[in-house]
Amino acid sequence: MKKFKKVYIEITNVCNLQCEFCPTTNRHNRFIEIDEFYHILDEVKGFTDYLYFHVKGEPLLHPDIDKLLDISYDKGFKVNITTNGTLLSKVGDKLLNKPSLRQINISLHSFDGNNGMENKDDYLDNIFSFIKSTKNNKDIIIALRLWNLTEDNVFNKEINKNKEILDRIQLEFNLPFKIEDIINPQKGFKIKDRIYLNQDFEFIWPDLNNEDFGSEGYCYGLRNQIGILVDGTVIPCCLDGEGKIPLGNIYNESLNQILSSTRARNIYEGFSKRVIVEEMCRKCGYRIRFNL
Repeated sequence: MKKFKKVYIEITNVCNLQCEFCPTTNRHNRFIEIDEFYHILDEVKGFTDYLYFHVKGEPLLHPDIDKLLDISYDKGFKVNITTNGTLLSKVGDKLLNKPSLRQINISLHSFDGNNGMENKDDYLDNIFSFIKSTKNNKDIIIALRLWNLTEDNVFNKEINKNKEILDRIQLEFNLPFKIEDIINPQKGFKIKDRIYLNQDFEFIWPDLNNEDFGSEGYCYGLRNQIGILVDGTVIPCCLDGEGKIPLGNIYNESLNQILSSTRARNIYEGFSKRVIVEEMCRKCGYRIRFNL
């Protein structure tokens, strides 16, 4: 049986923000049902030990997020959650003391990606307050993300748009250095026990309207990850947010059947030969970072 490092499960495709860096979905708004979640976990059992509640949407909007975490634990999975952080002050209590929860990724770049968010201090205060509330839980990893770097805001400190957030992090955690002085900004580093800062460059989401980045290359889709959209569509990676490469539907077929399909095998074997067989993959700006 193929073993993946992670399986992305989209528990909702609804989001409370409209980030400029994140393409909006044209799919019908949906929240996963409890019985559907049970079915998915039964299907992915044996294929992975780690679930990621993320593809599109804000997972903390799901009214039963605590129940989904409990079910994951009962089924033997560890869970990573990626959130924009805006709801941590409201539903953060549902995340505490959940033995299945391994890591929470907080996308701090969500603030500057939304013109409608007006108070950055309140936004950060709520996030830092939640982080403090996890201090007694030594099993939860917190990863603060700033995935909005460009050549200008990395190497020209005068226009570093992350400076305000970085300064707040330095102050909050009493760091003895300036984060902006770190030579390699893409290299994540440990702020303190269980808390990390990860910075990375902006990337171009896959889209059939993008330029073609070439038919030679590599990707980890179907090799160390797959994704499952909220409607049950199985996709080769977490960036196919519109399900443009549907491999099958987990509510209608077994995961083993889906992964054994001709389309799935062609994608996997193509990557093994450094050949990009899907048009959508050829037009993915994230995939090209693996070319080297």
